[in-house]
Amino acid sequence: MAEIAPALVVKLRKMSGQGMMDCKKALEECNGNLDEAMTSLRKKGLATLAKRADKETTEGKVICIASPDGKEAAMATLCCETDFVAKTDAFIATADAMKDYLLACKAADGIENLLNTAKNGKKFSEIITECVSKTGEKTEVGNFAKLTLKSTGSIATYVHFNGKIGVMIELETSTQAVADNEQFKLIAKDIAMHIAAINPLSLDKSGISADVIERERAIAADQVKDKPANIIEKIIDGKMNKFFAENCLLSQGFVKDEKIQVEKILADTAKTAGGTAKIKSFVRFAIG
Repeated sequence: MAEIAPALVVKLRKMSGQGMMDCKKALEECNGNLDEAMTSLRKKGLATLAKRADKETTEGKVICIASPDGKEAAMATLCCETDFVAKTDAFIATADAMKDYLLACKAADGIENLLNTAKNGKKFSEIITECVSKTGEKTEVGNFAKLTLKSTGSIATYVHFNGKIGVMIELETSTQAVADNEQFKLIAKDIAMHIAAINPLSLDKSGISADVIERERAIAADQVKDKPANIIEKIIDGKMNKFFAENCLLSQGFVKDEKIQVEKILADTAKTAGGTAKIKSFVRFAIG
């Protein structure tokens, strides 16, 4: 076995971020060849991923980043098996690196698109593999979405303090001045926080699937089956209207003042700022 110079071990450690003993072992196995040792360490991560493929990843962080002009934002969940690993330097460094890959990815969604995005000659999938080789635990991208605003407006983002819930909202305004108004920015952020807390099913009634509507009507019908036949449909309709009001973002009571609907608080704020605004879409991701 070739004698491995300490300086070479240190160099591999800086390149890979692995522990000194792991680097020394890899160099010994590769007869001091630095490139082969790096490949060996990467294979170690791939082997760990294969071995732990059936493990659940219910911990991690939501990563969200917006472009400086607020016209583009991307969000993903970086998931691992345990809260302990989610707090390690290796995982945190991977989460930080993920931000650059999120904005670099050209696709609007699709986890594979993010994994195959390259920065400085390295795909994000390789970054994850390196993280796994350091932590010994399965790590993966759970969700990914990117919003790009093609009109006047902005994209508001919010990540809860625990890092496990994140929201993006696409807002279209009548003028850019409305979107840039400080009070409007605050309300947009508050609505993102509202979505994180209340978890609406959809923006409005049209976004709720027919299967969900059918299921809720069946539940409502079962609840009123003993009522007089001539009023059953009216009661069911009333229950469904309540369901829509409670589960559609625009009709929900605003989290900071439940007497005012989200749609109205947004409209009033935009009017004060000199125009109009509407929510085009939103994305909410949660871990666990």
